[in-house]
Amino acid sequence: MKLQTFGFNDYFENEFEQYKEAGYEVGRVALEHKRMYRVWTEEEELLCEVSGKFSFVAASRDDYPAVGDWVVLKTRAGENRATIHAVLPRKSKFSRKAAGINTEEQIVAANVDTIFLVNSLNDDLNLRRIERYLLLSWESGANPVIVLTKADLCDDLEEKLAAVEAIAMGVPVVSVSVVEERGLVDIQPFLIPGKTIALLGSSGVGKSTLTNCLLGDEKQKVQTIREGDDKGRHTTTHRELILLPQGTVLIDTPGMRELQLWDSENGLAESFTDIESMADECKFRDCTHENEPGCAVVHAIENGLLDQNRLTSYKKLQKELAYLERKQDKRAQSEEKKRWKSISSGMKQKYKKV
Repeated sequence: MKLQTFGFNDYFENEFEQYKEAGYEVGRVALEHKRMYRVWTEEEELLCEVSGKFSFVAASRDDYPAVGDWVVLKTRAGENRATIHAVLPRKSKFSRKAAGINTEEQIVAANVDTIFLVNSLNDDLNLRRIERYLLLSWESGANPVIVLTKADLCDDLEEKLAAVEAIAMGVPVVSVSVVEERGLVDIQPFLIPGKTIALLGSSGVGKSTLTNCLLGDEKQKVQTIREGDDKGRHTTTHRELILLPQGTVLIDTPGMRELQLWDSENGLAESFTDIESMADECKFRDCTHENEPGCAVVHAIENGLLDQNRLTSYKKLQKELAYLERKQDKRAQSEEKKRWKSISSGMKQKYKKV
């Protein structure tokens, strides 16, 4: 396949030019598993690992290749393998804080053009979770689309659509039913050849079912949701590039049990433009939207123009981002201290030899 078929464009071509002249090849990471990578190239699919120098230079987790990345390769003749020497600069990346106590970035998908935020219209529909996904989507550099699945199981479709559209802030909202083949035509305009779409959402919302429908194949295993709580089971176990018949690249991702924020100040403003606009009308610049006189946000809530739960969500996300920023600052200071300690130690050893 031509590289352009799975997303290579002028931007990446310009970034790769210096490596091309040195005899390297380029490919796209289709799958990653424990620092081993399946990479699509123009000629074949290769099993790859990063070079020793790459590992030595990589300062953090996000320096390593992620699914969707374009990487610089040296193939090993006759082995169907290659070594990754560099990652081309990303056009976009959807990131979250990695699970655990360490403050590290986990890149879920790279170089994505459109993000399908998949949510189910059953009893598990959660507006606050959609707000969180929207925030990270805007920060990623990709364009979000809210896809509401299982419309055939929803008795109050119009009411739920209105509730989602109220927090979508102009983001397209599409409701579909794969079982009834309803709403699928509304997805087609986003399936552009050479573009990349990532499916993101919780377990059991219908990502794999939607993937199978778009692919026309049972590639992704599908499981039913748990009885009793409408929560989903994990079906997709890893992130993987899939080429759809019309030439769109799809990234299906495992369901996320938690979605912790990562560097999302700009995304917060995009996701809550209604509150941000109202805040500009407040009497005091540092208004906390609680008991201050002349608060336009509280006035909007009292007059039914804004849901109190949305303001609560906005404040919660603000606090979470502020806490993350403090932890990142401490981590940066700690790493800088270690770096200078290492330099100092190296200099002492050097002078001892002299």
